[in-house]
Amino acid sequence: MAIDTMDIEKVVKAVLEKIDKKGHSMKEETIGVQNPGKGIFSNMDMAIEAAWKAQKKFFKEYNLEDRNRIIQTIREELMENVEALARLGVDDTGMGRYEDKLVKNKLTIEKTPGVEDLKAEVYTGDSGLALIEFSPYGVIGAITPSTNPSETVICNSIGMIAAGNSVVFSPHPGAKKISMKTIEIINTAIEKAGGPENLIVTVDNPSIENAQKMMTHEKIKMIVATGGPGVVKSAMSKGKKAIGAGAGNPPALVDETADIEKAARDIIAGCSFDNNLPCIAEKEVIVVDSVADYLIFSMKKENVYHLENRENIDRLLKIVFDEKGRLNRKYVGKDAKFILNSAGIKCEKDVRAVIMEVKKDHPFVLEELMMPILPIVRVKDIEEGINLAVAVEQGNRHTAIMHSKNIDNLTRFAREVETTIFVKNAPSYAGLGYGGEGYATFTIAGPTGEGLTSTRSFARKRKCSLVGGFSIK
Repeated sequence: MAIDTMDIEKVVKAVLEKIDKKGHSMKEETIGVQNPGKGIFSNMDMAIEAAWKAQKKFFKEYNLEDRNRIIQTIREELMENVEALARLGVDDTGMGRYEDKLVKNKLTIEKTPGVEDLKAEVYTGDSGLALIEFSPYGVIGAITPSTNPSETVICNSIGMIAAGNSVVFSPHPGAKKISMKTIEIINTAIEKAGGPENLIVTVDNPSIENAQKMMTHEKIKMIVATGGPGVVKSAMSKGKKAIGAGAGNPPALVDETADIEKAARDIIAGCSFDNNLPCIAEKEVIVVDSVADYLIFSMKKENVYHLENRENIDRLLKIVFDEKGRLNRKYVGKDAKFILNSAGIKCEKDVRAVIMEVKKDHPFVLEELMMPILPIVRVKDIEEGINLAVAVEQGNRHTAIMHSKNIDNLTRFAREVETTIFVKNAPSYAGLGYGGEGYATFTIAGPTGEGLTSTRSFARKRKCSLVGGFSIK
């Protein structure tokens, strides 16, 4: 069939609308975008470029009041979707408990610091005035874990945007759906608040290769890695400003002065919270021998399964670790009942945790399991207890918990363990502001020293000096 001149002109016009003289797209912003307006790209380079352009616009055209309005809209939009996020978090990763993820997400939405964290400092004297303020880094590359995926995306987004940055996320592949859903919701909120497009972006195919590309890209000015030791080490090796939020192995130390019944309730509540996925959760208990029996007796009232048979403890050990002694990821964040039944230990009840007595060098004590499995170790006195607790924390400087009414014991352990979070006479999650004071974050930077990150962690401190003026003393 012949094509007339009109048809040819239409075809040429359509092609020219898409292709410029260099062979590039005329609508560059839509190429590589899987979900236009929601920050999901199929190409890491284009995701970073989009975030870079968004940050330039954000810094030039939006003031602190604008940032505050955007953050508030993000909180509202996330809260409207919090139940769906909690449910998807369990369904996508296969880890944790819906009711606990609901708590974690709400906590992060409500208690992550925003613009208010950027408090300026002023110094005046005979030489004039010095002003210290916080300024954005630019584009931040953030690696997020599968254990607390939506929570980490939320707290990082709020803090990084409040500081004036844009963010390129590289989520854990095992939490792809929940991470992207969270990013989409946040972008919807930014759009509602009149903020720039692509302030938060990611790729639709999260992978190690894309994470490496993101970390080495010249337009990424800061790297924030939340995850295992390997991820943190990689982030710190790129020659850029890096914040590393690494692993922990938090001990819960109990001395003879503690309120034992309360200690038992608090420890089980903390260690079983979201099936022990939070890095701050109690990973092992060290208890002075004189109160150990009563502590275990009290714990058995808290919906736990007490493994007393050595053979059953060995069965559990064999499935938690593979033949090479590596942690079996299949059981991370799983329900205690599922883990027990998988080990051939019959358990009908939906128990919160599994407890057992072991020696101080048992793998359950030395490895961060991130499962509701709680080993208990007896010590003769508080001195041995502190020494062992410091040893099994392994210098992570992450979290430690102690139950005691002796202020000297509490003070000594806190000084010697040197953790970022130290919780006294409460469940571990009090250290994140749930049932305790202070703000929340799921990026806890022990390796690089920032501690509980907040907005100011993602900003540069800049000083402006006015010499010989503005002194009214």
